Amino acid sequence: MSDRTTPEGDRTHDLIGIGLGPFNLSLAALADRIPTTGHQQPLTTAFYEQRPAFHWHPGLLIDGATLQVPFLADLTTLADPTSPWTFLNYLRTRDRLYPFYFAEQFHIHRAEYDAYCRWVSEQLPTIHFDHHVDSVSWNPDHQHFEVEHTHHGPHGHTHARTHTRHIALGVGTAPFIPEPLRPLADAPGVPVIHSADYLHHRDTLLKADHITVIGSGQSGAEIFLDLLRARPRGIERIHWLARTQAFAPMEYSKLGLEHFTPDYTHYFHALPEDVRDTLVPQQWQLHKGIDTDTITAIHDELYRRTLHGGWPDATLTPGVTVRTAGRLSGTGNRIELHLEHTQQNTRTRLTTDAVVLATGYRERPLDTLLTGITPHIHRDKQGRPRIHADFRLDLDPTVTGNIYVQNAERHTHGVGAPDLGLAAWRSATILNHLTGTNPYPLPTRTAFTTFGLNPRTTPAVPGQTTKTTPLTQDH
Repeated sequence: MSDRTTPEGDRTHDLIGIGLGPFNLSLAALADRIPTTGHQQPLTTAFYEQRPAFHWHPGLLIDGATLQVPFLADLTTLADPTSPWTFLNYLRTRDRLYPFYFAEQFHIHRAEYDAYCRWVSEQLPTIHFDHHVDSVSWNPDHQHFEVEHTHHGPHGHTHARTHTRHIALGVGTAPFIPEPLRPLADAPGVPVIHSADYLHHRDTLLKADHITVIGSGQSGAEIFLDLLRARPRGIERIHWLARTQAFAPMEYSKLGLEHFTPDYTHYFHALPEDVRDTLVPQQWQLHKGIDTDTITAIHDELYRRTLHGGWPDATLTPGVTVRTAGRLSGTGNRIELHLEHTQQNTRTRLTTDAVVLATGYRERPLDTLLTGITPHIHRDKQGRPRIHADFRLDLDPTVTGNIYVQNAERHTHGVGAPDLGLAAWRSATILNHLTGTNPYPLPTRTAFTTFGLNPRTTPAVPGQTTKTTPLTQDH
């Protein structure tokens, strides 16, 4: 067994998690109580999150909004249904199993999922809020990572360094603001907000004379519906714009959903890089469409407003891009959007008082945090990190520790990377590799669809073999 202490006498962690969204929270929950190989000590882990508490998209917890995945896609169930951190056990601790049973809700409310995750985060002793990770570096002499972090406590800031054999990055995604609208979104006092902050600005938005929602995905649809329901009949004054050629339903057929299985993830990872890059944008309807219940609710609400004659003052226009945007001089904070319709090849201007950007999210760049590791990261032809099938960054052999990534691997693992339904499986895959054992036996088949002519082949980075690194191995 290798030495598990640093030269300073501090214990070296087996795993440090950076960031705490649902994915690293899943990893923390499944890592709880796993013994390391060769002895009965549990894994030594710590998860650092800069926020003071767990919150999952608080600006989008609209009344009645539900998850787009079943409740079984919780933090642990699809890897270990006997875990104490399942959603059903959360209900049991709240004495709510029977109400949930009779509610017959396969898709739970987002607010309930948020409360469930917060409950798990408050129970796990390995989670540390108010901790900002400043830097990560590799110590070649002692064969471990050094994580510098700052604790923002009630009595000031405390700086510290933690040593770890492995790292899990769960820094998540950031709201994406299109370039033409970025100056307005950054300007103080201008009502141009991202959907991630919708609920924080809802009251102000509802006071605006005219509102424009941009984006054809689920968030855009939910926000449009919420605003529509809150505006008086006949004077709704809402525009809903989208680049897509239609306000299209999400692909939610049972065979279509098999794109969010480990089988498809393995298949996608084994494809050539240029094929993967072509596939991802073509599959937008798998994850960027609108669920049919929301589309139905929008149409029903619009139809209800025609019952006494007339049409609602709501305009829904797909196939439109925003070329430029700016404030109208002499009109306070009124906004002018310069629009182009791609099929008609026509242009026009739209004046509005507030804009909600339901324009999605982008993966946060890893290089900012991993400055000290950047020279050791192998990259693809586009300069993106290469990522092994078991979610490890492809690093120089001189770095014997592993850096695992969560929701930063769409270019290598496909559209399922941000999907909650694959969270527990990915966490289990990481823990199986990290321990060099099999604490979470994974299914050998997960789809009726056979993807490709050589199905269910677990790929590796070209030119390399997949390695396992048991914790007790002396590097």
